[in-house]
Order: sequence, then C-alpha cells, then structure tokens
Amino acid sequence: MHQTNFIVREPLLDPKQRVIGYELSWQQHAGQLATDADMEALVGFVAENVNDEERGWLLRDKVLFLDAVPAMLSTDALHDMPPERTVLTLRAGDLSDPDTLAAVQGLRAGGVGISVREGDVTQLGKHIGRSASYVEVRFSGADVAAQARTYAALKQASVRMVGRPVTTWADFDACAALGLDAFVGKLHLTPRPGNPVKGMNPAQTIILQLMTMVQNNEDIPRIEGVLKRDPALSYKLLRFINTAGFGSGREIQSLRQAITMLGYAPLYRWLTLLLATASSSGYSPVLMETAVIRGRLAELLGQKFMPRGEGENLFVCGMFSLLDRLLGLPMKEVLDTIPLPDEVVRALLTRGGSYGPYLALAEACELNSNLVASLASSLDISPEDVNRMHLQALAWAQNVTA
Repeated sequence: MHQTNFIVREPLLDPKQRVIGYELSWQQHAGQLATDADMEALVGFVAENVNDEERGWLLRDKVLFLDAVPAMLSTDALHDMPPERTVLTLRAGDLSDPDTLAAVQGLRAGGVGISVREGDVTQLGKHIGRSASYVEVRFSGADVAAQARTYAALKQASVRMVGRPVTTWADFDACAALGLDAFVGKLHLTPRPGNPVKGMNPAQTIILQLMTMVQNNEDIPRIEGVLKRDPALSYKLLRFINTAGFGSGREIQSLRQAITMLGYAPLYRWLTLLLATASSSGYSPVLMETAVIRGRLAELLGQKFMPRGEGENLFVCGMFSLLDRLLGLPMKEVLDTIPLPDEVVRALLTRGGSYGPYLALAEACELNSNLVASLASSLDISPEDVNRMHLQALAWAQNVTA
C-alpha cells in the first residue's frame, strides 16, 4: 500500500518517569480520520520494521500502542509482532459487539494487550480484566488530581490505568502518586519546576574538553592524558569498546588502544551521547531518549543527500537540540561553551542552513506537528522513507540508551 501518511509517536511514562512504551499513530490530515485499511497498514509496517527475523524485537523492553478497529483484529501482521510488546487500542463501544469481544478475548489469551478508550470507567464493570489489559482515562481540564483519585479507586490488579492528556508536571505527579501510567505528549520537553539549574557538572566539562580536542585532531596521547583525569569516563570508554565488539575477540585494556581502534569521528559521537547522559539537572529519562532518537533520525534523513561524513554533524544537531533542556541553560549559553561548526550552530538556533530542515523534520515527527508533510516534501523524502527512518531511529536509540 502506497503511504501518504506519516507516523507520529507519543511517549508513555510510568510513575517513575521511565519510558515504558510509545503510541504510534498516523498523523491526521485536515480532520480526515484514518481508514480501517490505514490502521491495518500501520500494524503491518511497524511489524516489518521493528521485528527482525534474525534479531527479533528491536525495541528491547518497550511496548507499542497502536490504534485498532474491529475489522483488523484478525490481520496476519499481528502474528509478526511479539504479543507481550503489542497493545491494540479499541473504543469501549466496540466491545459491545459479541464477535469483536470474542476476537479480543482470543488475542488476550494469546498475550496481546488491549487498551480501551472512550468508555465510562465507572461503568466498565468488574469483568473488564478479561478483555482489557489497559483502560485509558481521559482527564478533562478540571481537577486532574481528584479525577485520578476516582480512577485509582477503581483500579484492579489485572488492569493498568493510562492517563491522558497529561499536560503539566503537577498532573503527571497526581497520576504517578496513584500508580497510573501516563501519555505525556509534549510535556517531557517542559522543564520540571523546582529542578535546580546546575549547568555543566565536572564530568561534562571534561567531556567538552575532549570533544574540542577530537575536533581539532589533537594527538592521541594528549586525548588519553585528559581521559585519565576521569576514571569513570575511562572505564565507560573501555566498557563501550569491549561490549561493542571493536576488539574482535580480544579485550582492550589500554585507553590509547581504545581511542586508536574507535577513531575520531565515532569517538566524537560517543562523547556527544555521553555529554547528554552526564546531565545532573534531574530531567526525566524520556528527554534523553528523545534527544538520541532525534539525533539518529536527523542523521538518517540526511544520509542520501549529504556528503559522507556529514552524518556526524546531523547527529550532533539532533542530540544538541535538547541540550539546553538537559543542562538547564539557554541554548545561546550552551553554544558559547561548545566549539561547533557554523552550520550546526545555525541549525540549532534557527533551523536554517543545510542541516536545519532535517532537524526540523525529525522534531516534527515527534511533536505531531502539521509541518511534517511540507518539510518532507521540501526535502524530497517520501512518507514511506520518513516512516521507515523514524522506526529505525527508535530502534537504534533503545540499544544506545540501554
């Protein structure tokens, strides 16, 4: 089926702010609803791209929520998804049809998750656990904490409650206190109030120094000398190089050897990831994961169009586009401390230059922005390619953040 739609994602957080899954859906254009065939196509496309025949499920422990309609409950594509990582979301009204209910209970027996939305939670009855593993709770703009309390009282051991929309951290905390999971939309990009702004910590200062040295192609012994000042950093590099299989069967124990084997461009990328993960400003893990996905997606989007070697810059653009939030500093201040190519700075400040549009498209996919189609079209990237790269970036990020 020729794709004209774009996949957008929304993170699902547990009460400890960890990302436990994502909802993937087709972006709605100008009020047009996805058809039954569209819904079925989404399951097939996701199965094809995140469940590899040899490597299995590429999203590690993440659960995917996918919109569903009764007509697609028997689609073959569902057999290509691991049941314990798949949740289909149906409307409560769908379950009143005996055939649909039978199909749902068959899927549940096979381990597939079912989430129910648009139902009055107080009316769903005590047998809901037989057909649903999740119940979606819609919050009105009123007192979310009071609503969350009502739902918590109804919570059963067999059904997890999922709250949405959760638009403020106070609302998230109200859900979390009662054990509700929550879809958080764009909330994760909003700094949490009360988090002290720390700026750069000592580990990040050393990482920055190393990044500058790598960019300036300084001698390996000098880079090694700076690395040795931070035992934790040295340990991480050796662990990374040995787990990533660079040693091809023999353990690498010297920093000099590790730097030599890794090479400057991969070392710079590793330091970029490390700079973001070394943040101590108390931001939630979802922000880190978003930065990694954004960086990888920007890189993949530009791969065909950029000269070889520029992928690193696109990756840095995506990663660093959230560095102001990760460090709790204004972007201008962040950029004053990091030596970056002018085109990267331009992309980060204005989304302009040669890298900016790729970064803007990567952002639009995660924010369900109505600019996705026009940005993709201006870059001459088909919806199918954007969607494939989006899922590849999502899978890549799971291994990196793990």
